[in-house]
Formats: sequence, C-alpha cells, structure tokens
Amino acid sequence: MSEFVINGQVPLHGEISPSGNKNAVLPMMAACLLTDEPMILRNVPDIRDVQNMKSLLESLGVKFEKLDDGIWKIQADAVHPRELDPDICRKIRTSILIAGPITSRFGKLILPPPGGDVIGRRRVDTHIFALKALGAEAAYVADDKVFKFKSKGRLKGAIILLDEASVTGTENAVMAAVLAEGETVIRNAASEPHVQELCRMLNAMGAKIRHIGSNILKIEGVERLHGTEFTVGPDYLEVISYVGAAVVTNGSIRIKNAGIAYYDMIRLGFNRIGIDWYYENDDLIVPEKQKMKIVPDLGDAIPKIGVMPWPAFPTDLMSIAIVVATQSIGSILFHDWMYPGRMYFTDKLTGMGAQIVLCDPHRVIVQGPSKLYGEKLDSPDIRAGMALVLAALAAKGESVIRNINQIERGYSAIEQKLKALGADITRIN
Repeated sequence: MSEFVINGQVPLHGEISPSGNKNAVLPMMAACLLTDEPMILRNVPDIRDVQNMKSLLESLGVKFEKLDDGIWKIQADAVHPRELDPDICRKIRTSILIAGPITSRFGKLILPPPGGDVIGRRRVDTHIFALKALGAEAAYVADDKVFKFKSKGRLKGAIILLDEASVTGTENAVMAAVLAEGETVIRNAASEPHVQELCRMLNAMGAKIRHIGSNILKIEGVERLHGTEFTVGPDYLEVISYVGAAVVTNGSIRIKNAGIAYYDMIRLGFNRIGIDWYYENDDLIVPEKQKMKIVPDLGDAIPKIGVMPWPAFPTDLMSIAIVVATQSIGSILFHDWMYPGRMYFTDKLTGMGAQIVLCDPHRVIVQGPSKLYGEKLDSPDIRAGMALVLAALAAKGESVIRNINQIERGYSAIEQKLKALGADITRIN
C-alpha cells in the first residue's frame, strides 16, 4: 500500500491547475447511459473513483475509449442491465447514480448497496422516494441485500418535494426525469456546482431543464437524448485544499482556471479564520502574509463555521478548514450536522499537537495557533486524508501518511502538484 513521506514547514510557491470536478464527472459518466450515441468528456480527472465508476459501467456493456489525457469517448449503445459485482459497487458511493438512468431507459436494475467514505450513515431514501414519484417501483430487499428498481414503460413526470436537499438524490431524479413523459418539478433540489454542471450537460444532450442553480428545477421530458461533447469544470474542493496548503506553510500560489464563480460563501468562511485571496480573470491567487487571526462574533463571542446545503459552506471542506484554523490565532467552533463520523479524524491532529476539543460527533472547538509536529498517520477518508496532508505540510519534522489510496479516490497527482509548488513530499509504494 502506498504512503506519503512529508517534511513540513516548507513554504509553497508557484502555480498549479486544478483537475476536473470529481463530484461532477461521476454523475456525468452515469448520464452517458441515457443515450446510445457517443459522448465525449474532457478534463476527466485521473482518480480512483473515476476508475471504479468506469469499471462499473463497463460491466454493464458501456464502451470507453481514451482519446487523450483526460479525454474519454463513452458510448452506451450495447448496454445490458445485469447483476452487478457487489465489490465494485462497494468501492464508490456514486454507484447509486446509475439507478435513475438505467430505470428510465431500460426499465429494470438490481443494484448492490453503494460504498464510499466511512463518515457515518448516508441515506439513499431520497433516491427511492424520487424514482417512486416518477412511477418506478423501487425498494431495498433486505434478504438479498440489494436495491431493486423497475418501471413499466416510460416514467411519468411528477411534482417531487425531496425530503432533503440530497446532491446525488437530486442528480438521480433529474436523470430519470429528462426522459419521462410530461413535466417534472423537483422542489428542495440540491444546487451544488456539480449538480449545475450535470444539468448543463444534459441540456447539451437535448434535455429541457430550467432554473439551473436554484432549488426548484423544472424539467420537460423528451423522448430521446443525443451525444455531445462536454468539459468538466475545475474541482473547487481541490482548489480550496491547495489554498489551505499555501496558507499553513506561509506560502503564496496562483491556481489557474479555478472557476471563480463558486467561492463567495467559502471565502466568507475562510475570512473568519483570517484567510483571504483575490482573483485575476479566472485565476485564484493566495498572497503571502495572511492575517491568520480568527474574527470573533459581535461581543467577542466565539464564531462558528457550520455546514449547510449549497450555497452555504460545504461539508467536504470542513476538514480542510479545521487544519487551517489550528494555525490561526483564537478560538472557533466547527459544526457539521450532516455526517456523524466527519470529526473523528481530529484526534490525529491532537496527536500532532493541535489544541482541539471534540464536543460531540458533530462539533469541535479549535484553539490556535498550535505548533504541529510530524507523526505517522492513516488517512480515514478522502477529505480528512487531504487535511492530514496539509497538517503534515505545516508540521515540524517528518510525517508519514498511510492509506493514501483513500485520498487518491478524489485527488489527482497530489505529490506532483505539491512538488511543483516546492513541497518536500515523497511517494513510497
């Protein structure tokens, strides 16, 4: 198993370009099931989750052809819904995303439970509810430990109020609705950047989706979709991860083609821990000499960074923000109500010297600044793993981060990008 060896306290300088958005490309790959015509996706990140999704789709008969680095031709003209390998489904959370397209186009699917990060229970009830609303039969069969989806003929448009603003639940509902008969209205829809990108790609395929970016999507069903070419946008989670890497090492970097439209609320959150950046065209620039001082609420009350559905502060950046806060002056509360396992990685930061109080599974208080020291660490999930990389970059001495295959599920070429910025990082296989 591979690991990173990092010698910390080396300021990062230079420029990098982010990879394509992991959370956008996976539903886009699933959406290729909605047409028998060829699809061309550009800026596809070379990460494990993409490789696993590719394996899952290939097992259904989808054909992949690599045209160039990051450019794939995908065609689902010979798909045969069949019993899927539970081991493949267990590797990625987004295996659930084939439910909408397969049920809509082919009428039946038996799907083993999805996998993904171990950060607490992640419901799929919203997916079941949405597909049922469109006329499909959808249920979890406990005895067989599989989900079963079935439709008799074409799905029917419906007014759907999602019980939570689930990203993948919204994506499944949208992909099922674009080929449904009549109009579908999805209320309480998620509006994250990757949901918006999926909707724009579907429209490029001939779908009719309106109010993209809002929490009410209106979809007029069409009889068929056609192939198209689409470029996956930059991964804003990766961009902010490298912002964090720069500030905890007292460095300065430029991130090219960062996709600056999506950072307003994230920037407000990082402003609270004394971090800021600016833009030049579509580049994001992190300057040296950050304030690195936590801004209290009125009356000198301890401030809070809490997660909420987009456009609020995203849960996937909570781990990164916590590490940055350990290097800022002052106290701050972090609250992630979404996932009960998100905060458990902080015990590893405490072992490195951070002053963190774990209040409960959802809340921690960080008191900074703390001197961090190198340690041997295991990566528990994608985002916490990358946060540990940041902690190692900030720490005095050598750190070893094991189980980096978890990080590489969501981040491409980590050591190459960090080395390009001057980091002392070595990958050991």
